[in-house]
Amino acid sequence: MIKAILIFNNHGKPRLSKFYQPYSEDTQQQIIRETFHLVSKRDENVCNFLEGGLLIGGSDNKLIYRHYATLYFVFCVDSSESELGILDLIQVFVETLDKCFENVCELDLIFHVDKVHNILAEMVMGGMVLETNMNEIVTQIDAQNKLEKSEVRMESALGNEGRKHDHELCMMCSFHRLSFSITL
Repeated sequence: MIKAILIFNNHGKPRLSKFYQPYSEDTQQQIIRETFHLVSKRDENVCNFLEGGLLIGGSDNKLIYRHYATLYFVFCVDSSESELGILDLIQVFVETLDKCFENVCELDLIFHVDKVHNILAEMVMGGMVLETNMNEIVTQIDAQNKLEKSEVRMESALGNEGRKHDHELCMMCSFHRLSFSITL
């Protein structure tokens, strides 16, 4: 089971953190710091998985990560998960982000955090892997985007009608106030 998914930059600044187990906010921050410390001090030529830190569960858990440009993608998993399977999942996640954002960068993760969480939710929910087919994930994200755009258009159209209706009501009220004051 996946316990947490963390993305942080080369300086340890978290860009995404998704925990699938309940931890207090302080513990989550400690886990992020400890994970960054463990992963960032490793050489580039060593394997991409290691024993989990003390806070995330020690030797019963593993940290599986990939380092792309300025970002570390880290999955904290229990011992039942396959290291190579999770490395593939990280690759699918990064490629999906790259496809959705057209050459994803750190700023995309900062300014579009809701979209990143939606992409992640298409792949993993409750710590369990749901989907690994990038094309299926992108199709679902595109469908969500189309739905959001149609809702915005509908709200905009209703908003214009509502403003027109409000203006007509104001005009009627003004007319009635004027006629009321004339008759007095």
